[in-house]
Amino acid sequence: MEKVKKIPLTEEEERVIINKGTEKPFTGKYWNHFEKGTFVCRNCGNRLYRSDDKFDAGCGWPAFDDEISGAVKRQLDADGRRTEIVCAKCGGHLGHVFKGEKHTPKDTRHCVNSISIKFIPDSKREKAVFAAGCFWGVEYHFSRASGVISVKSGYTGGTLSNPTYKQVCSGTTGHFEAVEVTYDPSMTTYEELLKLFFEMHDFTLAEGKYPERGNQYLSAIFYNSLEQKKTAENVIKKLESMGYKVGTKLLPATDFWYAEEYHQKYFEKKGTGANCHALRKIF
Repeated sequence: MEKVKKIPLTEEEERVIINKGTEKPFTGKYWNHFEKGTFVCRNCGNRLYRSDDKFDAGCGWPAFDDEISGAVKRQLDADGRRTEIVCAKCGGHLGHVFKGEKHTPKDTRHCVNSISIKFIPDSKREKAVFAAGCFWGVEYHFSRASGVISVKSGYTGGTLSNPTYKQVCSGTTGHFEAVEVTYDPSMTTYEELLKLFFEMHDFTLAEGKYPERGNQYLSAIFYNSLEQKKTAENVIKKLESMGYKVGTKLLPATDFWYAEEYHQKYFEKKGTGANCHALRKIF
């Protein structure tokens, strides 16, 4: 299990999530909840389920017939009969999964404790855009950060609408390889994302990250508001006070064009870690 940042738990949350307890049916917060959004792990913020996969099973607990790819781990329950489901990121207990009940065409029911999850409505999400060299590795590290809902690789800062990877690589469009990070501001902050951004690449190189050279590989922060700009300026000042020469550009956000599908979650599809970006502790 990878080392993750845990979120403080109440005594009852710890009883269920850590000690594999069960809340009483029809008492949890989400058993009859069907607002559009995403359900994340209460213990670490890992994205687990989409509201589109939730259904009413009549059992008194939240029921889902599918999970976000790679988010949930299955293992034999201590009773030796049922299949327990846990968060694949932190190991926190979620509940159990059942087959053969014919509730939905997928014939699967993830029976989840409300107390093990947290709902993030679509309306509460915030976005941040960063460029730090090849977007494969940048996406990889941001997608594993607590409070991050999703990360999309793409192109921004250029003059051409809906550019292709080949056009961006030609160096004639002015685009950066970048990522759009969607996050829950109640679980992480823009400042925390900035710190992770700086810790995953060499921001002192104004011409790009070795061996990646060219405009598309430049280090940049694209702010969506004056508040984001001010926060970024403060973090940059902090780095400069620590003796770093910061080559990162600070630019207003422009149109963000999603990259081709084969670029999305590249290292997850490949089944390896990010070999183009390595984390180093700075803050």
